[in-house]
Amino acid sequence: MSREELEAARGRLVPDVTAEGLRVLFCGINPGLMSAATGHHFARPGNRFWPVLHASGFTPRVLRPDEERELLTYGLGITNVVQRASARADELSDEEYREGGRQLAEKVTRLRPLWLAVVGVTAYRTAFGERAARIGPQERLIGGARVWVLPNPSGLNAHWTPQAMAEEYARLREAAAAGQGPAAEASRPGPERGRRTGPREGR
Repeated sequence: MSREELEAARGRLVPDVTAEGLRVLFCGINPGLMSAATGHHFARPGNRFWPVLHASGFTPRVLRPDEERELLTYGLGITNVVQRASARADELSDEEYREGGRQLAEKVTRLRPLWLAVVGVTAYRTAFGERAARIGPQERLIGGARVWVLPNPSGLNAHWTPQAMAEEYARLREAAAAGQGPAAEASRPGPERGRRTGPREGR
C-alpha cells in the first residue's frame, strides 16, 4: 500500500468488533493508518497482536486481521481508546485520551464484558488518570468490568519479547476462564510485571 493511500486513511474509523457479554474486550490505543486503510484492527505488518493472541491460548490459530470477527465466537472483541486513526499514538493529545476513556466507560457499561483489556499502559494511565498503573490486573472497575492492562503489541515495543507478552496475555485468559477478579490475580507473579512500556505508534 502506497504512502499516499496510507495518509489518505487519517481520521477514518475502524468498526468495533463487539457484542454483549464478552469474556474479554480488548482495547487498543487507536487505529494506525494501515488499520484505517484496510478497515481491520491491528493490521500493520509487524504488529504482534494476532500471533500473541494465538500463543497465549485465546485463539486456536493465528487469525488474519480480516478474520477479526471470528473473535466473537471465542467471546472476544476489539475496540479502541481513541477512534481517530494516526501514524503514531504520540500524535494523540491527552484530552483525546481522556475523552476516549469516558466514551469507553460508557461502551463497557452497555456491552458488559467480564474483562476490559487495555493494550498499552501509557494509554490507560492517561485515559483514566491512573498515573501509577502497571501492566497486569487493576484494582478499579470500568463500566462494571474488571480491568487488565496488557503490553502494547506494536513491533516498536521492544521491551517485551513475544514470549513474555504471550505469557502476560495468558494470565488474563486464565483469569477470564476462572472468573477470577483483580485482587486474586494481583498476588500472582508474572513476567516482567511493572515494566514501564508505552505506546509508540498507532496500530
